[in-house]
Amino acid sequence: MPLVYVALGSNQGDPVAQLRAACQAMNELTGSQLLACSSLYRSAPMGPQDQPSYVNAVVALQTSLEPEALLDQLQRIEQEHGRVRKAERWGPRTLDLDILLYDKQVINSPRLQIPHYHMHARAFVLYPLAEIAPQLQMPDGVQLVSLLENCPRGDLQALPFFIQQPDARSDLTPHG
Repeated sequence: MPLVYVALGSNQGDPVAQLRAACQAMNELTGSQLLACSSLYRSAPMGPQDQPSYVNAVVALQTSLEPEALLDQLQRIEQEHGRVRKAERWGPRTLDLDILLYDKQVINSPRLQIPHYHMHARAFVLYPLAEIAPQLQMPDGVQLVSLLENCPRGDLQALPFFIQQPDARSDLTPHG
């Protein structure tokens, strides 16, 4: 089954609870299994700064769903958690789920771009991704470690909670 990396973000409601619930929902998708979850990170919002900081994470998911079918399911999960799509790019949201990588595929369709556009410049994506897949190689052959070298950590802050490995079945536990 394909290995997929999904970025999670939230800055509305209870972001930690939103990410925990999203992980559980992804693990329950037909033909899918959550394999690994990063720690949680706090970052300043992209775009308008008059909104709360984001809580972010990245998960590894094995799935039999095709890329656009997975996108449909992730958007369904977002909607179930109160996500309202607005014209405003980078505005506040209860839940944001983005497919970063889908195996070694490169996809450029009207609905989906994989690897996720601009992931190479987003510390809130690269650092959690490196935590669960430090040896990862992008579809174009670039090593994740090379992307990290060119992406300063900035204000990215690890939180005192992390999402445990799925087999632990206690999705969120204090760190330390």
